[in-house]
Amino acid sequence: MIENKNIWITGASSGIGSELALQLAATGNTVVVSARSTDKLTELESKAQALSGRIVPLAFDVTQDESTDEVRATLTGMVDSLDILIICAGRCEYIDNVDLDVNLFRRVYDVNLFGAVNSTVVALPLLKKAEVNSTAKPQIVAIASLSAVTGLPRAEAYGSSKAAMSYLFNTLRLDLEKKIDVTVVNPGFVATEMTSQNDFPMPFLMHPPEAASRIIKGVAKRKLTVNFPWRLWLSLKIPSLIPSVWYRWIGPRLVRSA
Repeated sequence: MIENKNIWITGASSGIGSELALQLAATGNTVVVSARSTDKLTELESKAQALSGRIVPLAFDVTQDESTDEVRATLTGMVDSLDILIICAGRCEYIDNVDLDVNLFRRVYDVNLFGAVNSTVVALPLLKKAEVNSTAKPQIVAIASLSAVTGLPRAEAYGSSKAAMSYLFNTLRLDLEKKIDVTVVNPGFVATEMTSQNDFPMPFLMHPPEAASRIIKGVAKRKLTVNFPWRLWLSLKIPSLIPSVWYRWIGPRLVRSA
């Protein structure tokens, strides 16, 4: 169980992020929640109060590089240090007809990769304060995706941004090893506003409360990676170890007919 911690969650207005906030607030943590606007965050704050939890809204557009200093100053006024940063802000757009629209790539990367960098830039000084004042190391939790395991049709932008995100935090794990723990979370399909746009079958679809519970358990154990659901992970991971099998036999069957 995670309790009595200062936690900051980006992308907390809906889906996995909001469910993580509610579950973590219910166990006695102070949870700062961020999104581009505070409308839905204020609703989360009210729900947490009903559970005797503490949620504090903080508006933050993760794509705005120039706002990081201001957001850090505001965050510092809310909590004196951070025990856990959870990067949950995400954007998904698919490629149709191999139309490699550079603006689409920028929109996806601005949130999934550069937004993750901006969130970390804001949080690092506060995480380092917790490292000084606590016997347990602070922790960064990056919500990536099973789409990064292997190439998937139409996921050129989304999958590559999540693969880059995974690489980023796996590398940070090495450079921060003595100071901050890093956990990379790779969920499969979760029923959220983002996945509601999907026009294809989503095997092993999970709902946000279960996804959040699995993430919290993995974070509490300080796992290096958290992959779920395991059946989807295995169905992607095993074939990916033999690229000729995936890219010549399995993957092509997933491509939508023109």
